Amino acid sequence: MDAKQRRRAATENGDAGEDLVLATLIGNGDDLGPLVRHALEMGRPEGLLHQLKTVVKKKEVEIEELCKTHYEEFILAVDELRGVLVDAEELKGELSSDNFKLQEVGSALLIKLEELLESFSIKKNVTEAIKMSKRCVLVLDLCAKCNNHISESQFYSALKTVDLIEKNYLQTIPVKALRTVIEKRIPVIKLHIEKKVCSQFNEWLAHIRSSAKNIGQTAIGHAASARQRDEEMLERQRKAEERSVFSLGDFAYMLDVEEIDEDSVLNFDLTPLYRAYHIHTCLGVQEQFREYYYKNRVLQLSSDLQISTTQPFVETYQTFLAQIAGYFIVEDCVLRTAGGLLSADQVETMWEIAIAKMTSVLDEQFSYMDSATHHLLVKDYVTLLGSTLRQYGYEVGPLVEVLDRCRNKYHELLLEECRLQIVNILANDTYEQMVMKKDTDYENNVLAYNLQNLDIMPAFPYIAPFSSMVPDVCRTVRSFIKGSVDYLSHGVHSNFYDVVKKYVDKLLIDVLNEAILNTISSGTIGVSQAMQITANISVLERACDFFLRHAAQLCGIPARTVERPQASLTAKVVLKTSRDEAYISLLNLVNTKLNEFMTLTESINWTSEEIAQNGNENMNEVIIYLDTLISTAQQILPMDALFKVGSGALEHISNSIVAVFLSDNVKRFNANAVMGINNDLKMLESFADERFHTTGLSEIYKEGSFRGCLIEARQLINLLLSSQPENFMNPVIRQKNYNTLDYKMVANICDKFKDSSDGIFGSLSNRNTKQSARKKSMDTLKKRLKDFN
Repeated sequence: MDAKQRRRAATENGDAGEDLVLATLIGNGDDLGPLVRHALEMGRPEGLLHQLKTVVKKKEVEIEELCKTHYEEFILAVDELRGVLVDAEELKGELSSDNFKLQEVGSALLIKLEELLESFSIKKNVTEAIKMSKRCVLVLDLCAKCNNHISESQFYSALKTVDLIEKNYLQTIPVKALRTVIEKRIPVIKLHIEKKVCSQFNEWLAHIRSSAKNIGQTAIGHAASARQRDEEMLERQRKAEERSVFSLGDFAYMLDVEEIDEDSVLNFDLTPLYRAYHIHTCLGVQEQFREYYYKNRVLQLSSDLQISTTQPFVETYQTFLAQIAGYFIVEDCVLRTAGGLLSADQVETMWEIAIAKMTSVLDEQFSYMDSATHHLLVKDYVTLLGSTLRQYGYEVGPLVEVLDRCRNKYHELLLEECRLQIVNILANDTYEQMVMKKDTDYENNVLAYNLQNLDIMPAFPYIAPFSSMVPDVCRTVRSFIKGSVDYLSHGVHSNFYDVVKKYVDKLLIDVLNEAILNTISSGTIGVSQAMQITANISVLERACDFFLRHAAQLCGIPARTVERPQASLTAKVVLKTSRDEAYISLLNLVNTKLNEFMTLTESINWTSEEIAQNGNENMNEVIIYLDTLISTAQQILPMDALFKVGSGALEHISNSIVAVFLSDNVKRFNANAVMGINNDLKMLESFADERFHTTGLSEIYKEGSFRGCLIEARQLINLLLSSQPENFMNPVIRQKNYNTLDYKMVANICDKFKDSSDGIFGSLSNRNTKQSARKKSMDTLKKRLKDFN
């Protein structure tokens, strides 16, 4: 029992402690949650509940004790409360009465207030509606403005308006239906503008292509004018330099420069292109437009590079080249001004396509051409094209190289044309001295080619030493030089004088000289024609210097560089050689004509009993012919040629006389025949001396003479008429008097010279003992010659 009591006491004490803790927590207002949670977790909620009940009982006891302590105060408070309640009731009645009165008075005001509030609400809605309407009207005005811009083709303004609507107004449009409609229409409008702009751009593409030819022609025309101005300036400079050669004074050049703004002169409008590109940029598809533009322009270029197959190239080359020039002038302007529409690489690619096609076309067409004129016309236009496009930065070297490759072909055509002209000139020439009746003829035919012998103007009518062939040939050669310079100028080589000189030599040697030689060797010309040809060649030799100076002048080479001896034309030497051949031909013709007169074997009685005192009749004709020949030669041939003709003819006569004695037709001859020939020879010698002096040759050839050309015949006649012919075998006498005679020839001739009993020397020996001595001397000579041989 004691143990149970102790446990119960312990339990009570424990419970009392827990109740105290719980009460303390409640009194402090602490959270009982943890304690409740702990009890539940421990599975002993009953104990906690019991403790709470215990706490409640203790609090009730405390309340009861407190109430007992303050009962009197409570009674007083209740009494006061009851008084307050009475006062409250009274106040409530008064309030109810006042409320009733207030309700009666304020009901009308409430109605007015409700009406006022409703008005305020309506006003707010109307204000909002007006604001919404204004925004919608503003958007609709912008839409109308956009439509007006589109109808007036002001697409950039329309796009700016659409962009304004889209960025600033679209999301704030209060009317959903309107906003939806506008949202749907904006892409449609942009697409419509894009199509319209593309349509206008396509029209511009067609227009600019059709205008490219005029653009190119205008630009090439400006280049041609600039080239002409440059050439005129160079010509003035050349003349000034020439004047300075004769004057030590100062001289100045005056350069007139006319500046031309190519872009202002070339009339083409890129505004549609700029507009289209800008609008596509606004639409955000500028890259697509760049590709579209480049693709279409390349297609146009490919079409422009096709040459016409229905017309000759010489009729279409200007259109073809001008179209290409205009095309690339436009592209250069687009590259510089269109703000990135074209890249430099794209333009370079298009130019490479064009240059490859043009060089191919030109190579092919030049190979087909058979006219130097056509060749030159195309070449000139190509160089103008190159000069034009070079100003815009295009590399035109391949075009110029094509022209350089075709240089030989052009000159072959030009040489062939000149060959035909020269052949016709030679064929139509009368080979008579040219007569000029007035000073203009002299200037055009003589002074123009520096063919004059005198520095003063001659009296008219003036008879030139040459025929019409010379100035005609000079005109042809001058034209050839001009054509050659025209082709080579503005080409690969800036200094092309040596090339021109080479072709001029080729013309003079391979064409002119060949034609002259063919005429000489044709066998259809007579002595007068051959003589005139010889004179013409001499004049043409002098003209070579003019040709050289003229070529230098056209090439812009100083005249002093071509005046050196080593700078002369090779043709001058060749023509000199041909002149020698012409002399030979002339002499052959003269000799042939002389042979017709000198039929000595037929006209001479070789065994005559009498001496022909007046000579042979044929010799008179020979002298008349020689007189005519030398007189004519004196008029047209230079002095050296005159000497050659006269000496050649007399030498041939001398040879003919000797040949007659050696002829098989002459079996024997006597002294009378020899003395007759001696008389003929004296006449010839007298004529030779007289003409040698009257022609003025004696002043030039002081150590020579025409008489010397007859020396062989003279020595032979002297030997045959010598009183001591055997002296021929004396070396000293022979060297002095008979140095032109040959032993064998003398032996053959002396064998025919006989004084036999049949009368060859019979009559003379009877009359003169001296003749007998001569016969003995002749016999001695014959014997010694026989022994010598």
